[in-house]
Amino acid sequence: MPLRDLLLGLTVIAIWALNIIVIKVGVADMPPLLLMTLRFMLVAVLVVPFTRITRRQLPWLLVLSVTFGGLHFPLLFLGLGQAEAGTGALLVQMGTPFATLLAAVFLKERLDLRRWLGLAMSFAGVVVLAGGPSLPAPLPTALLLASAFFWAVSNLIIKASPGIPPLTLAGWIALLAIPQVALGSWLFEGDQWAALGRAGWTGWGAVFYTAVMSSIVAYSVWYRLLQKHPVSRVVPLSLLMPVFAVLLGMWLLDDPLGINKLVGGLLVVAGLAVINVRLPARRPRGSPAPASRDEGA
Repeated sequence: MPLRDLLLGLTVIAIWALNIIVIKVGVADMPPLLLMTLRFMLVAVLVVPFTRITRRQLPWLLVLSVTFGGLHFPLLFLGLGQAEAGTGALLVQMGTPFATLLAAVFLKERLDLRRWLGLAMSFAGVVVLAGGPSLPAPLPTALLLASAFFWAVSNLIIKASPGIPPLTLAGWIALLAIPQVALGSWLFEGDQWAALGRAGWTGWGAVFYTAVMSSIVAYSVWYRLLQKHPVSRVVPLSLLMPVFAVLLGMWLLDDPLGINKLVGGLLVVAGLAVINVRLPARRPRGSPAPASRDEGA
């Protein structure tokens, strides 16, 4: 991968890591579901007018608006409101092991020894985190793990759905999820108008950042990289996201780095690496090297 594209990939990871910090700060200034509703409204306004969907795609988008827009994102915002940013980022990364298990159950994908090892390491990391003071209370922990689970469910639905361009997916999920999240805010949060009046630059900045930078800019660059380069060279960069989030949490929010977070985080990231990164097969001595898929990129 050329240096320019590598730097673009690392920039995307940094945007997503900072997104965890921004959400954490934003929900301290504005009720989480209200913030989520405003974020979806902004994404829909910026994306939907420039995209089109088919009648065949609509049922899939409706389901995804529930699993992704109505469950994954609100649970993430609610959980991060009561958890350290770095620990929250590590727990949300459990979406990858969940997706691996769900694919084995529902899509009959075979789990080899390498993937079983990665799953064991990831879940062991959560157990280690659970033994330390940095793990949030049971409720926010459950919310973050549930968010990761519904991220995994949504990815399986996307895999089974007819091809939908990524920005179209983001825009229409946001549009269809607005009434769901707004209803949740109306039922479980109060004084929304007063909250809007009290919100400062951190709350409104969180709306802008999560909508524009994280949802639109970062995903556009990420999918462009996936189009240009092999998945095996792009996806492993995402393993750095919780690392960046932990470091940013320590720097910007004074989150502590205890031994449980360090060891548990390393186990989670190592487990994700074992699941996601497949080493190239060893070639017999003297055989020609395969042509690079990146030539000319």
